Amino acid sequence: MNGFRGGWYMNERYNAVLFGNGTMGNRHRIFFEQAGVQFLKIFDLADLNQDGALRESEVNEFLTRDKIDFAVIASPASTHYQYANLCLERKIPVFVEKPLATSGNCAQALVDLADHNGVTLFVAQSECFNPVFLNFRKHFMAELKSLYEKVRNGAADSVETPVRLEFRREHRYSERCRDVNVALDLMVHDLSLCLSMFRYEDLKVSDLTLSNNGDRAQMQIDVVKGEFMGTSLNFIVDRNSNLDMRTVSVSFAHFAGCPACDYSVSLAPHDENGEVIHISDSLENEHKFFLKLMAGACTDWGRRAAQSAANAVKLATIQ
Repeated sequence: MNGFRGGWYMNERYNAVLFGNGTMGNRHRIFFEQAGVQFLKIFDLADLNQDGALRESEVNEFLTRDKIDFAVIASPASTHYQYANLCLERKIPVFVEKPLATSGNCAQALVDLADHNGVTLFVAQSECFNPVFLNFRKHFMAELKSLYEKVRNGAADSVETPVRLEFRREHRYSERCRDVNVALDLMVHDLSLCLSMFRYEDLKVSDLTLSNNGDRAQMQIDVVKGEFMGTSLNFIVDRNSNLDMRTVSVSFAHFAGCPACDYSVSLAPHDENGEVIHISDSLENEHKFFLKLMAGACTDWGRRAAQSAANAVKLATIQ
C-alpha cells in the first residue's frame, strides 16, 4: 500500500467520493490516493444540470448504493453546505475545503449535524498545518503569556494595546473562488490562525470593510476578555493585488523593563519571480490528521477544529 512521505501509512483502505475535481480537488485526490484511498466516483462539471447544480437524485442514488467511507468536497464554496449536509445526513464523514459554508448559521448547522450523528467533519484550512506558522505560534504565545504575566504581577506598566498582530494575505487576480467574497475566500485562513491562538468567546469584531467588488477587505478584532485582553488583531486581504504575500506581523508596545519590539514572519517562501511557493507539508499534514480522525484518534481535537472552522465563517460574515 502506498503512503505519505515520511513513512506514515494507513491501517485500513478507504473508499471515497470526490465533489469537484478542480485545482484543490485534484490536489486532495492525489494526496489521498498516495495514501491508498480509492475514489469510487468523482462528481464534477459533467454531472451538473443546466442550472449549474449537481443532480441530487444521482448523488442520492450513488451514496445509497455504494459503501462510501468518506467524502471530499472541493466544489465551489456556495455548494459546500449542500454536499456536506447530504453526506453527514447519511453518516458519511466529510473532508471539505474552506470555507465550511457561506453563512455562520449553515456552518454551525453542519458542525451540530456531524456531532449529532457521531461522524467526522474536517475543514481543510491548510495554513493551520503550515510548519512556519506552527513554529511562529509556539514562540509568540510563550512570549505573549510572559508579557501578560508581567503586567498582572505589576512588573510592567499596563497599556491600552500592549500587542498588535497584523495578518496580511494578498495575491494576483484569479478566476478561482469567485462565488464568494474575499473574506470567505482568503480571510478565513487567517481567522482560523487567530482562533488557534485566542478563544472565539473572547473576541469582538470592531470594524469590517469590504470593497464593492468583494476583492479587498480589512477587519479589526479586539480581545476584550480573558487572559490576553487588550490584544488587537488586524486582517488585510486582497485577491486583486500586484503582490503575492502571506505574513503575520507583531508589534509589542514599550513596557517598563520590556522594550518595544516589531517583527514580521512570512508564511510562505517565494521563488525568483516573487511568486508564493506552496508548502506541501501543510497539505500533507492536514490529510494525515483527517485520516487519524477516521481511525478514531484525536476525536476531541477534531470536534474543536470543526467548531473553530465554523467560528471563522461567523467572523468572516459578520455585518
